[in-house]
Amino acid sequence: MTPSDVLLLAWRGLSRRLVRTLLTALGLAVAVAGMVVFLSLGEGIRQVFTAQFRSVGPDVQLTLDGAQSGLLPPPNLPDSVVARVRAAAAPLGAVQVTPAVTLLKQSLDPAQSAVYYGLPADQGIGALFGGLRAARGRVLTAADEGRDVAVLGRSAAHNAGVDVGGRVDVLGTRVTVIGVLEGGHGLNDTFTFLPLDTLQRLAGTPGRVSLVAVTLRDPGRAPQVAATLARQLELEGQTRGDVLAVVNRALRVTDAARVGLSVVALIVGGLAVANTVAMGVFERIREFGTLRAIGARPATLRAVVLTEALLLALAAGAAGVLLGMAGNAGVNAYTRSLAGIDAAALTPVLALTALGVSGLLGVLAALVPAHTAARLSVVEALRHA
Repeated sequence: MTPSDVLLLAWRGLSRRLVRTLLTALGLAVAVAGMVVFLSLGEGIRQVFTAQFRSVGPDVQLTLDGAQSGLLPPPNLPDSVVARVRAAAAPLGAVQVTPAVTLLKQSLDPAQSAVYYGLPADQGIGALFGGLRAARGRVLTAADEGRDVAVLGRSAAHNAGVDVGGRVDVLGTRVTVIGVLEGGHGLNDTFTFLPLDTLQRLAGTPGRVSLVAVTLRDPGRAPQVAATLARQLELEGQTRGDVLAVVNRALRVTDAARVGLSVVALIVGGLAVANTVAMGVFERIREFGTLRAIGARPATLRAVVLTEALLLALAAGAAGVLLGMAGNAGVNAYTRSLAGIDAAALTPVLALTALGVSGLLGVLAALVPAHTAARLSVVEALRHA
């Protein structure tokens, strides 16, 4: 038998019970779509953080606990450390030293969560986040230090339902919104910026900062400067690359969880494929016996069953990728309105991986039915009612 004959027989086997085939394909497609969406989330978030930390943030960041503090370290450094950092960093090529307070307000409703950044009002938002401009109102100035005022990112203003001149709750105190930033800056769109003294007072941590940022004349020397400052001041020094490495490690942990969930869904889909192919073999015992009687070899019958499963799995995989793309579009529509970012990204490698996994799963699910078909006795097969 030629390969085209094998392909035709496999197609006839699938189309003979079309409803059952479609339902099996749908189940596997949903499993593949789940895998695509889960893994796309990890890839999208990784791309967002990579773009964010390559373009913004300090050349060197000094904290008490380093990576253990996460991306938003608590205010556990005394203000006195700022003068020490200035004195130690100046000979190393520092052009600016910026203390900052970072706080995260968590809520079951993502729209009610908030990231607060307290920065010296005289240095302004640009001390850590270059390129941010006010779309409405204005940014922080030296006269704002200690006042109950805030500048909101576009998504933060949208989620809070306020505009310039309105008031927003910050840690139980109503502060006046003096500016709303232009959008299109990723995670920064979700931040709320306040004068440093104001956030320290509202957070109940006067005289404390979360980190001290150092901007260098030559950013290429950041690793050496971070190591030197960390050793001299007995603090933890991180560069942009170090912060990004922390993010990537955290994302790899979540990747493992997403892969685990995907595997469970794919196993269920694979069992459905195995059941469909096994039932197809049982229903076509006489047909296989006839093929053996006219000269078909056991390997040919094995190839027919495996091809049938492969066709089913690849069709389901392609449908699953399309469903996953639709799911990603829904996820991105939500995260774009919430935080101004695309949280899911389907890369060509991920799409091909999904198709490959689906095809491999189909073949593995058909190994036992294919072996059964190849071992059929001609006499017993022809006598099968």
